[in-house]
Amino acid sequence: MDHAMAGALADLDPFALYDGEARRLDEHFAGLAGADWDRPSRCAGWSVRDVLAHLAGEELYNHACLDDDLAGLNRLLTEAGVDGLDGFNQWTVDERRDVPVETVLSEWRAANGRTRAELRARGADALLPTQAGPYPVGLQAMHLASELATHADDVGCRTPPVDEPERTDWRARFGAFALAEQDRPVLVREADNRWYVEADGTGAVTAQLSPAEFVEATVDRLPADHPLPAALRTALACLA
Repeated sequence: MDHAMAGALADLDPFALYDGEARRLDEHFAGLAGADWDRPSRCAGWSVRDVLAHLAGEELYNHACLDDDLAGLNRLLTEAGVDGLDGFNQWTVDERRDVPVETVLSEWRAANGRTRAELRARGADALLPTQAGPYPVGLQAMHLASELATHADDVGCRTPPVDEPERTDWRARFGAFALAEQDRPVLVREADNRWYVEADGTGAVTAQLSPAEFVEATVDRLPADHPLPAALRTALACLA
């Protein structure tokens, strides 16, 4: 297993976490009807329906990785005039704008089901082709679980209170891993159920966050009026 997984994340099952977040979202989407789909999400400019469309569309990337065909995906995006990650994200929504929501939900269920099954079959230690180069499957599953967790919160999917502490814990720990993986200019440590953060290691800009606030900071979902200093807010947004 990758050294990072063998360390701080070694006790986590990335595939179980990924399956759990997918199941939670699926159950939430299945209970929506009518105007529920048009409610604003926490993603600026996107409705709940738009978030579902994005989730369905981004499976194109996951399948390109599984099929070792990133070149084919890049050709498709170039032909469609899609530029950059933001352009890709919006394209996934726009392409499904006039598609019945039931069809989009079925698309996501099938596509995500394939992704989860094939990642699990390969095992955590295998390497997966990605745009950033070969990457451990277990860590990729963690990234994808984090993505689903973020968007579940974005669309108002409620986590049972009994599950929230454990869910927040793994997300905070994975956020700390992602900060180190990206070599972000911030030091973080957890103690006494608080996360202590320090910009650039200088001690000049520091803050204390609850586990839930730390998770929100790593996915760039803190409220605009949160007192976290701007330098730390920017440095911590590693999973946005």
